[in-house]
Amino acid sequence: MSRGHLKGIEPGRIGVFSGSLAAQPAAVQREVVAEIERLGFGTLWYGEAFAREVFVQGAIFLAATSQLVVASGIANIWARDPAAMVAGGRSLAEAWGNRFLLGIGVSHAPMVERRGHNYQRPVTNMREYLDAMDKVTGGPKGVETPPVVLAALGPKMTELAGARTAGVYPYFTTDQHVREQREAMGPEPFIAADLVVALADDRLAARAVGDRHMRVYLGAANYVNNLLRLGWPAGDLEPPGSDPLFDAIVAWGDLEAISERVAGRFEAGADQVVLNLLAPDPTVPYLEELRRLAPLNASGRPARDPTDKKELQ
Repeated sequence: MSRGHLKGIEPGRIGVFSGSLAAQPAAVQREVVAEIERLGFGTLWYGEAFAREVFVQGAIFLAATSQLVVASGIANIWARDPAAMVAGGRSLAEAWGNRFLLGIGVSHAPMVERRGHNYQRPVTNMREYLDAMDKVTGGPKGVETPPVVLAALGPKMTELAGARTAGVYPYFTTDQHVREQREAMGPEPFIAADLVVALADDRLAARAVGDRHMRVYLGAANYVNNLLRLGWPAGDLEPPGSDPLFDAIVAWGDLEAISERVAGRFEAGADQVVLNLLAPDPTVPYLEELRRLAPLNASGRPARDPTDKKELQ
């Protein structure tokens, strides 16, 4: 793919979402991210739902690695003003070179309201926030704001991302959704697409692991509304979701089955597939799952070529 939008950062084809790793002590996090790098994964994405401040968490991951790209997924715009967002991103970019992507988003109404804000006009608020980020001056000489990607679900946020940022990071997503985003934004913007993964022998075993994840996100209005917009019947979205919905969101089976699902994300238009690993025991770091999935870094279909218009049809 073209890397112009990413300012020289090479995120790799396969990323990992931190998931349950975010709740681990920092010492454990350092060990696991070092193994993620050793196994050849290109990027570690991490959220801001747990107790660590987003840029401090990024620094823990960056300091424990030497090549791995680290990406906030996402930094909540309601948690800091635009100047603080730019300062945090530039600080990590200065300290660790071309290894940090700044993913930002509007989060969800309950989380925003707990911070004392009123969740309204998310697209307008994001547009105004990006305008304010563009006006921030100062900081270390020669250090630019790292590439920004948006947590985008609906068409309006996707359009804004394509026009103003490096791309999108769709979460709790489907191949259909990724395909629509690629068609809307065109061939150049970066798409890092989430793919929930359960290494399980059959659907029953996969659902035993994956239903926890499904219940959480089917309880969030933004994700439910996006699935309704994509044409899923309301009955399929009753937590923990129907089998067809589960199969659309969760890749389950052995390595070969997961590889096919990864290829599906690439064929839909993703530039990077972010493995969101579900382990039977979320309190135990998912090292076994990482090692079983590491061959994906060296096999399968190559990343999408943005000059290949056939893939956008």
